[in-house]
Amino acid sequence: MRLTRLTTRDQRRLVGFGLFGLAAVAVYVQFFFAGLPVLWGPRASAAEVAEGRVLFEHEWEPNDPLAQGDGLGPVFNARSCAACHFQGGLGGGGGSEHNVTAFEVFPRPGDPTFRSGVVHNFSVDPGGRETIKGLRRVFPSVRGRTFPPGPADCGVPRTVPDFDPVRTEEIQTTALFGVGWIDLIPDRAILLNARNRGLREARRELQLDFDSVPVGRVRRVAGGVGKFGWKGQFATLSEFVAAACANELGLGTPTAEQARPITAPADGPPAPDLDRKQFRALVAFVKTLPRPVEAEPGDAAARDQVARGKRLFGEVGCAICHVPDLGGVKGAYSDFLLYSLEDPPPPGGGSGRYDPDPPPELLLPTRPDDEPKPAEWKTPPLWGVADSAPYLHDGSAGTLRDAVLKHLGDAKGVTEKFKSLPAGDQTALLAFLGSLRAPPDALPLSNPAATRLAKK
Repeated sequence: MRLTRLTTRDQRRLVGFGLFGLAAVAVYVQFFFAGLPVLWGPRASAAEVAEGRVLFEHEWEPNDPLAQGDGLGPVFNARSCAACHFQGGLGGGGGSEHNVTAFEVFPRPGDPTFRSGVVHNFSVDPGGRETIKGLRRVFPSVRGRTFPPGPADCGVPRTVPDFDPVRTEEIQTTALFGVGWIDLIPDRAILLNARNRGLREARRELQLDFDSVPVGRVRRVAGGVGKFGWKGQFATLSEFVAAACANELGLGTPTAEQARPITAPADGPPAPDLDRKQFRALVAFVKTLPRPVEAEPGDAAARDQVARGKRLFGEVGCAICHVPDLGGVKGAYSDFLLYSLEDPPPPGGGSGRYDPDPPPELLLPTRPDDEPKPAEWKTPPLWGVADSAPYLHDGSAGTLRDAVLKHLGDAKGVTEKFKSLPAGDQTALLAFLGSLRAPPDALPLSNPAATRLAKK
């Protein structure tokens, strides 16, 4: 068979079509492709998972024989991961008695650093136990000033009060079921969802329709898009686990040093308590925890009610932020964006949560733009929510109804729509939330008594 040789013109045309096709694919990937579907869940060897479970449930002690360093502490909130992660099975959430106090410290004269951390409930040295009072002794208030009257002050001196640089907030333990699947959600899917939401909201505004939820903020951190932590502090599950070891147990890992007492001088880095093999095993156990399920009631009437509630969940706007499926992972119910869930103060009213920045007259640095505001929280995944009471970041909502009604700020319009539903529809929507259960194959706790910590 004789082959026809392409002319130079045909060759150029073919190359042009090829380049055009590549450009079209690039545009599609950049603006429309959310990443490949997650077809296979997180996996690890059985031996590695088994070793990780031992570490997860182990009750750590100072100079523990399992540790490569000094073991538990010097400051900590619990003696084991399982002590706070137990609701619905090993790896679930914890009750409000396990809350920790998180803090932020604004820059002060001579110290431009914006700091954050937790006030630890326990310490190996009884004299080193941390308190909010002790935190404020380390970071005292910045003295205010009195300014002479200016042209607009009607001859009255103007006094700027002292500025307290410390902010505190109660934080609840989150459930870990399915976090390995969340770790597989590509950043591109979160970014694309946020961008598409923005485009839809812009079109609505052009039509003078402002009755919707504003688009949340993407939290960008060193490792990518923040998916873990109430403020989206961590991009990967490995970072999240390392930080939990360091801050909650005082266990250093190859990637995160153990927490130090607030008042401790900065000395050389201690040896990691978990070596690389141990840390990989712990992450392997956490990432392979089973994912939650949407439980189907056995009764036909109850199934119909849950189905109606799921439809209403979308109609009133809950699914705008609690996106059912994202990045190939089904049923997580989150967009992983930051939203404010509190109403702003009335005009003329002050609020430490909405205007915590120092008065401009004190010439102090303000909150960095990439740090979440005090009232901003990452949309938590709802899968397994029925087995993780109490609710919200601080555990202030005892029931699912309470949690819905406390959605104010950016979500206030959705809450008002829920409140306007007939009682039967409200009940159906809550029944749907009640069907989002912990995984039925969750592991039991080897030592249930270990979940009972001393109260603060």
